[in-house]
Amino acid sequence: MKRTLIWIGALVMGAVLGLLGIGWLNNAMDFIATVYTRLFQLLAVPTIVLAVITTFATFGSKGSGRIFGRTLIYTLLTTFAAAAVGALLYVVIAPGNLPVEAISSSTQPIPEQDSPTRSLSDISPQTSFYDHVLNVIPNNIVKPFLEGNVLSLLLLAFAIGIGLSKLPESENKAVVVKGLLGLQDLLFLLIRGLIWTLPLGIVAFSAQLSAQVSAGVVADSIGKYVLVVLGGNVIQFFVILPLFLLARGLNPIYVLGRMMPAVLMALFTKSSAATLPVTMQSAENRLGIRKDIARFVLPICTTINMNGCAAFILVTSLFVMQNDGTTLTLGTILLWLIISVVSAIGNAGVPMGCFFLTLSLMSGIGAPVAVLGIILPIYTIIDMVETAENVWSDSCVCAMTDHDLQ
Repeated sequence: MKRTLIWIGALVMGAVLGLLGIGWLNNAMDFIATVYTRLFQLLAVPTIVLAVITTFATFGSKGSGRIFGRTLIYTLLTTFAAAAVGALLYVVIAPGNLPVEAISSSTQPIPEQDSPTRSLSDISPQTSFYDHVLNVIPNNIVKPFLEGNVLSLLLLAFAIGIGLSKLPESENKAVVVKGLLGLQDLLFLLIRGLIWTLPLGIVAFSAQLSAQVSAGVVADSIGKYVLVVLGGNVIQFFVILPLFLLARGLNPIYVLGRMMPAVLMALFTKSSAATLPVTMQSAENRLGIRKDIARFVLPICTTINMNGCAAFILVTSLFVMQNDGTTLTLGTILLWLIISVVSAIGNAGVPMGCFFLTLSLMSGIGAPVAVLGIILPIYTIIDMVETAENVWSDSCVCAMTDHDLQ
């Protein structure tokens, strides 16, 4: 709660500074915003790659019996539904483009992506689906890292993670997995440090936004974008997930009432992992879930069940690509729906994990990441709602799994 108030205060302060119209101050804010954007790009790609590898590498040690099978099926179904709702709302509400001046002035200090990087993942009307798929498949294990091609890196991460999970238990496997987990802990430490200083970045991004020309157009475009994101979360929370529970013969009002302490804590902590002890306690003591199921399903769901994240990745990616001039055809939307679901499953369990993940994906295709800088000042509200939805979805998956295995 304290951090949220600080971020809101930073948002207001930045808006006031931007409205002053002081040249040197605007330049300083642009510089700070560019620094934070580059730091985000630095940490985003290794974070998501390590998260995917370690997530799948640990599945083998946890087992893959009936409980895990049910958990995975319900996770995929609910996550896909959340992304589909976001895609449908995006088509219906149709957020407009930001002013060209707003994007160009934000991206000017950032060096442009090299053309080979863009061609590898560029989804445009001139690039066929066949060529796009071929370009995503790497032919050199080092090249995707050097070019920051996140789609190729995701493919490698899934292959390595699943391969590690299939290896027989041995000292060599344990060393590799521990080394990867150690690197992941180090990255999380760096991210926590960056987030600790983030109020300064929010001031800069907010000042940058309020100083842009055509503020009315920006507000209209961003307003519709936020409506799509939050509207999708609300529909998923109050309609889609209750329908899943009803289909399995469970009372959604009763389940939500029993799990309300966890959902409320998630809303304010913005961390599914931090909320996990409360989620497990509520599931076992209030909802009556068997301990063996609650203690197996909920930690897995905290890692891979990211309904709100999938919707955010899809909607934000479409919004950024649209502002880059990409025509959003049905094929493009369906392709990114799949990418968003797969990416959300491997999302890092850290604050702003969805934001980092989306930024890494957009960096990989050379899209204007400065649009994400414009979104950042309002992300704290989106993050609160998304995390509450994620924990509610975890609770639903756990309840449905317990019901099926009774």
